[in-house]
Amino acid sequence: MDKSTKNDKQQKSNNVNDDAICLKPKMGLMNGINVIIGCMIGSGIFISPKGVLSGTGSVNMAIIVWLSSGIFSLIGSYCYAELGTMITKTGADYTYIMECFGPFIAFLRLWIECMIVRPCNTAIIALAFSFYTLRPFYPDCDPPGFAIRLLAIVCICLLTFVNCWDVKWSTRVQDFFTYGKLLALCTIIITGIVQLFKGNVEYFTFKQDPLVENVDISTIALSFYSGLFAYNGWNYLNFVIEELKDPHKNLPLAIFISCSLVTIVYTMTIIAFHSTLSVADVLSAEAVAVTFAERLYGWMAWIVPVFVAMSTFGGVNGILFTSSRLFFAGAEQKQMPEILAMIQVNHLTPTPAVIGMCLLSLIYLASKDIYALINYVGFATWLAIGLGVACLPYLRWKRPDLHRPIRVNLIWPTIYILASIFITIVPMIADPKGTLTGALIILTGVPVYVIFIAWKNKPRFLQAIFDNSTLFLQKLLVVVPSEKQAKL
Repeated sequence: MDKSTKNDKQQKSNNVNDDAICLKPKMGLMNGINVIIGCMIGSGIFISPKGVLSGTGSVNMAIIVWLSSGIFSLIGSYCYAELGTMITKTGADYTYIMECFGPFIAFLRLWIECMIVRPCNTAIIALAFSFYTLRPFYPDCDPPGFAIRLLAIVCICLLTFVNCWDVKWSTRVQDFFTYGKLLALCTIIITGIVQLFKGNVEYFTFKQDPLVENVDISTIALSFYSGLFAYNGWNYLNFVIEELKDPHKNLPLAIFISCSLVTIVYTMTIIAFHSTLSVADVLSAEAVAVTFAERLYGWMAWIVPVFVAMSTFGGVNGILFTSSRLFFAGAEQKQMPEILAMIQVNHLTPTPAVIGMCLLSLIYLASKDIYALINYVGFATWLAIGLGVACLPYLRWKRPDLHRPIRVNLIWPTIYILASIFITIVPMIADPKGTLTGALIILTGVPVYVIFIAWKNKPRFLQAIFDNSTLFLQKLLVVVPSEKQAKL
């Protein structure tokens, strides 16, 4: 085939794809970087570094945990760069696990992530947004609970509309609020550097604070949960890879730049906090960043709640954007309702999947046990990501023929898998009751899998109900199945 014929065929392919109703690659490198940073930097670094400090007992050890958590996330993201450029399908580790370990294990990952982890996180971050948006209006007391939940509902519904209307709108929102949260952290870091130059270094020690008792290997392992929770989101760009331009080039670049930047910013932010705040100050603070601002910014302390509100608003947008694609990927694999794999014909967005994520998040807003649910299934998140990384050596063994634009040295997935086993098993030993509760929650997916997925020959009347419901929603939302394989 000569060059001109090849180019004509490629141009024809591109034209067909341009006309197809499917998820379009609209995100460039900067959008990809902002998606990862926007998802990683939420409320955690502003509000609760005390989770790490309560398990380590000293400032220097806490800094090591924060830095190690960042390096750990960077190693995982490096492994995901090979997987993402090799399997360019929406869904990230769900898709990788499906390819390697089959539909049942993949469904359990999908079940716990879609039904609990993602909507719970969305609800929690929306509540944080509401609290810090209203905080300046209630300087002497906490805002009313009803007002907090009402504003959280408005936040989720508004961002759901944005994500349903246009992918470019949602990426612009993500870009703007990502720059806002980086500005907030840079302000804190610069303030901390000034404090260090003034000689405020007395809190930087490995000496265990008397307020923290019984520090051992298990409490340090548990402290990694808090650190890693703050870094959570480094793998989210893999969930939307079909919407990333030139993913073979932009995915690894976006991952490396964003994860490296967040690791540096987080570590410097913790150092900045402790240039002014002692262990006791941090452990007693409701929101560490607010306490830091009240000590140093005087009447300008109100800017920190505003920064936190901006950060959490962008965090909600990022989770809605990426999580809806996980619903979409599950529906494409016939492990979620068919309607969730459909595209809005005018806006080319996965509207049903976005709305599904929204509705689940609103349901969890009414719950008083959101944080307990996250704690119960937290080990499953890191276990699943570790299993996703394990797909890399597995595919090297089983599918050496796959095209690999990036080829990671196997020492890195080995380190990540061993570390994942450690941070998963040690907390299980430290909290067996919570682990058992989490395992039981995960196992609720087994009967769902058996009834709705494994059972193929359903009664005709039951199948008719499913089909009619899908058709009704399809007409209501004006959506059609994605045309992923356009024929020439």
